[in-house]
Amino acid sequence: MNYEKRRLRMVDYQIKSRGIRDDLVLEAMKKIERHLFVPEEQVRYAYNDRPLPIGLNQTISQPYIVALMTEFLNLKGSEKVLEIGTGSGYQAAILGEIAAEVHTVERHAELAERASSLIASLGYTNVHVHLGDGSLGWTDEEPYDAVLVTAAAPEVPEPLKDQLIEDGRLVIPVGHPRAQLLEVWQKKAGGFVQECVANVAFVPLYGEHGWDKDPRTNFNY
Repeated sequence: MNYEKRRLRMVDYQIKSRGIRDDLVLEAMKKIERHLFVPEEQVRYAYNDRPLPIGLNQTISQPYIVALMTEFLNLKGSEKVLEIGTGSGYQAAILGEIAAEVHTVERHAELAERASSLIASLGYTNVHVHLGDGSLGWTDEEPYDAVLVTAAAPEVPEPLKDQLIEDGRLVIPVGHPRAQLLEVWQKKAGGFVQECVANVAFVPLYGEHGWDKDPRTNFNY
């Protein structure tokens, strides 16, 4: 199977054609081999325009959403970035290709270990995987130039706001358990500027400043 050809088609038809213009994002999406980050039984679908299950009720995000969220961080290459929700490690690798330093927090030990091993095997010495409650951020390395959250919160966790530098950006899905708005927050003197940029659907963010149990079981549709 020609993964490189499929990956380039993914970038052209799923990402560039839908408005992603950041060259750093496009080049990272061309380079990072998404098929390495999915379970063996999902490899054939690795470059399709959809999220995929990775175990433990978690998913690897749709390629376009990965590109969109990364573009909204407005990275230039010198930043320290915090990611909440390591999952497969794919988003962390994309960030590691662009930013100077990445810290990513995962609550599932199995996923954290798997992602850490894979990212290290690909040569990314600037990506650091931590096990913990992502809704608390990661205070050991604060402040951050940018924060990206890959799980849906009922509201934006205050610790993530606190750990941003001034002018730093936070990208996070917020809202209903099965459907959210993707929000971009930029820290300014005296407060934040907030914008809703897309409709999305992510797995829940659990933790002290997230959900304490699966909220999807509490709603009827």
